[in-house]
Amino acid sequence: MSAYVYMLRCKDDSLYTGWTNNLQHRLQMHASGRGAKYTRGRGPLTLVYAEELADKETAMKREWEIKKLSRAAKLALCATWKQDK
Repeated sequence: MSAYVYMLRCKDDSLYTGWTNNLQHRLQMHASGRGAKYTRGRGPLTLVYAEELADKETAMKREWEIKKLSRAAKLALCATWKQDK
């Protein structure tokens, strides 16, 4: 089963990184205030990066790699991402 790593930009311009196995559902959870504690009260949230990976374990490892990046590196990663419309 595939999994996703994603980054959200909060209204205070901070970045939140997470993983999920259902990206649309997770984004709805964040938007409704039932997502991660960090994103509550920081909306509106904007999806700025997403990456589909093979499984949960791979997604969790990738999430950790992204979280260790500097803010500048995270923004550079976001700049390379093209959201499918």
